[in-house]
Amino acid sequence: MADNIIELKDATKAFSRIPAFKNVNFDLRKGEIHALLGENGAGKSTLTKVMAGVFKLTEGKLFFDGKEVSFATPAEALRAGIAMVFQETNLVPAMTVAQNLYLGEEKMFNRLRGLYIQARQFLAGMGFQVDPTAQVSTLGAAHKQMVEIARAVHHKARVIIFDEPTATLTPEEKRHFFNLLQRLVKEGIAIIFITHALEEALAVANRITVMRDGEIVASGEAKGFTRASIVQAMVGRTLTETLHGEVKRTARPYGDKVLSVENLSCAGLVRNSSFSVFSGQVTGMFGLVGAGRTEMAKVVAGLLKRNIFHGGEIRLLGKSVRYRVPRPAVRDGIVYVTEDRKFDGFFETMTAGENLQIGELTDTSNPVSIVSMARARELAKQWGERLRLKQISDRARMIELSGGNQQKVVIAKSLIQQPKLVIFDEPTRGVDVGAIVEIHQLISDLADQGMAVVVISSYLPEILAVSDRILVVKRGRVVEEMMLSDATEERVMFAAVH
Repeated sequence: MADNIIELKDATKAFSRIPAFKNVNFDLRKGEIHALLGENGAGKSTLTKVMAGVFKLTEGKLFFDGKEVSFATPAEALRAGIAMVFQETNLVPAMTVAQNLYLGEEKMFNRLRGLYIQARQFLAGMGFQVDPTAQVSTLGAAHKQMVEIARAVHHKARVIIFDEPTATLTPEEKRHFFNLLQRLVKEGIAIIFITHALEEALAVANRITVMRDGEIVASGEAKGFTRASIVQAMVGRTLTETLHGEVKRTARPYGDKVLSVENLSCAGLVRNSSFSVFSGQVTGMFGLVGAGRTEMAKVVAGLLKRNIFHGGEIRLLGKSVRYRVPRPAVRDGIVYVTEDRKFDGFFETMTAGENLQIGELTDTSNPVSIVSMARARELAKQWGERLRLKQISDRARMIELSGGNQQKVVIAKSLIQQPKLVIFDEPTRGVDVGAIVEIHQLISDLADQGMAVVVISSYLPEILAVSDRILVVKRGRVVEEMMLSDATEERVMFAAVH
């Protein structure tokens, strides 16, 4: 069609002769929002990475604005007019927000003050409250994502591909983002929107394409889809399991007190916060981005140090502890499943099995542990079956796996250490609806087995779906505690905001 800006014809991309997607025919029209949906491993990200110059097609053709193209690098695709906001941020940690925003456009003589003023105005115009002078390494996942989005818009691309752009945004930030999408479309920019939030796709997309097992199984106008029909196309079955607490359940009773935190303080991020965690229960921690939930968890797990004076006290099974690094916490039975899997969740050039074996070796006191490739393959098979891990091959590196399968490996690497307390920080971020059910079931099983489980999430329906008890965090403190029977979306959100 004349109004197509991108077309893929009979496209196949294979890794080690195994196709990530095959015989795909896809088109993107000028000035539209095209949602690309599917389970983790369906081939969505690989398909868009071909358009963005990360990968080259094994077979088939790619057309941009009517001309056949083959981009060697993402920079070449960007110069042509295609920008991609990746699911995992690709910013330079040692640079400031403004420097990342204008990276590659530097003049011979730069006036930083002017650059910061310009960046502040640009970010404010997009509705993103990010300090342009802040070093990127100090930002949380949500603010990093905002900078990525702003950088793509700044390049004035004709096509922008968003891979899970709203996974770390608050409801207010999402509203600004969707308004931004509508402004971009009015300017004639074409948008590909990869998301696992099906309601968002139905609300903002003009067209929807669903992939399964590397093939397109449904495509058409968004108004022709429903949430149920999308799920059916994605997974090839209906999900009989409850998702995000659609059916009320009974909360588990209190077990033994595993963790007791009193007057915890950490560098202004956590302020005199007190709470407890019990065995055989899922304790949900809800709060808006920046509320201090992650920082509390990291102090408990030894990733951050609490204040030397008036830092409070942490008691594990009645024993006072102070961890300065994570290893002694792991040995005592505390593991933290990170919210930023790419940055500190796994080794991307290693296989899933090798990452799992590292997790196993972390819990040993033997300084001369032997690394065994046979053991790595055994662990990959064992945990792959338990968590339904999809890999291209046993030798596939972590960087070659989809985001959801990477997340499953990160979870397995923590659980393999047989903890007494496991802290999940945003466990289903960037995960499809089928895998969300599986991860929620895993969390439930751990609590049923008597483990103490903490789930940190910015998504309120998820908190209500998995938690037996809910802690609401605001400005570095736990401000309210409620049981599941007393919790409603309105009450929890009111406590987090007011």
